[in-house]
Amino acid sequence: MCVLLVMAVGSGCAAEPGRGGAGATGKAGATASVAAPAHGQEPGSPGRGDRKGEDAREGAGSRKAEGRGEGGKEGRRDARKDFGEEGGERGKKDEGRERAGGKAPAGPAEALAYAKRTKKIQAARAAAARRWGLRQAPLPAPPPPDEKPKIATRKGFEVDRHKGLPPVFTTVPTKQKVVFLTIDDGAEKDPELLRMMSELRIPYSAFLSDYVVRDDYGYFEKMQDRGVSLHNHTLTHPYLPGMPYAKQKTEICGQQARIEKRFGKRPRLFRPPYGSYNRDTLRAAKSCGVKAVPLWAAEAFPDHMEWREFDRDLHPGDIILTHFRGKAEWKGGMPDMIRHVMKVVTAKGYAVARLEDYV
Repeated sequence: MCVLLVMAVGSGCAAEPGRGGAGATGKAGATASVAAPAHGQEPGSPGRGDRKGEDAREGAGSRKAEGRGEGGKEGRRDARKDFGEEGGERGKKDEGRERAGGKAPAGPAEALAYAKRTKKIQAARAAAARRWGLRQAPLPAPPPPDEKPKIATRKGFEVDRHKGLPPVFTTVPTKQKVVFLTIDDGAEKDPELLRMMSELRIPYSAFLSDYVVRDDYGYFEKMQDRGVSLHNHTLTHPYLPGMPYAKQKTEICGQQARIEKRFGKRPRLFRPPYGSYNRDTLRAAKSCGVKAVPLWAAEAFPDHMEWREFDRDLHPGDIILTHFRGKAEWKGGMPDMIRHVMKVVTAKGYAVARLEDYV
């Protein structure tokens, strides 16, 4: 299962709690039955010391209103002011841009108000950064684009007859110095993560697998109330290319339905377990409303980063993957991971933006 910071990383998807790996694809779109990956390594992912040819190996491979109360509604409104809402829900584009990072001021009075508001937000972020042990406050993200960029499948990640199927990508096309944080699976449910991300105003997206989420849907409702979008990572986190179309469709579309029932919104984004997929995977995803398949350009851990690209660096629009994990499996907890990844991102001059504002 995986989390939204991504590139062809060494381990790809962290090992699932209580699970072994499955298999790997030899190249994008090719279904292969191969040996299971080593513990903690995704099928199809290269080892940490071998990055050569990663692209080819990596490529294939109603929430009910009851019980929420007014407090929950207010929390959602406050969070959406911080992070913005998805494009289809904004109503007014200008308001959405202002929530997400600030609409360009039109006149002197508005410019002054904007500057004061931005200064106040950054002061609060700086204070939160000190509380959470960050030496530098996260940089503010620029306003999102008026129109979302066109997303195309990354070269080498295509399947046969890919035209008309959801695009598979690791980086969003943008010139802005922004990256996107994504978190996979849902195994660790650390309340400190919710508080930390809200206080620091760091946007992120969650890709959920039901079998590790269903013991505490409430945790992810709180996450959603804070403005986080919840996306699809299958029901049980299987190795999809090893399954026939019908079973893949059950895994993907079943989770689409589950998320819509529990959280009130059908996901538009889907990430296949281990980053492995074939044409049937994309056909099944498209059949139940998936519009895009974001993989990752880098992966974050509490003590290090793993990189897809040969230059081992961040680039505008990169997606970062991480996981819901704790000290039982990591050298640290979720707050430690956030501290480390934000140290790297901020030091390189990048801000974390909201993926749904661009895709």
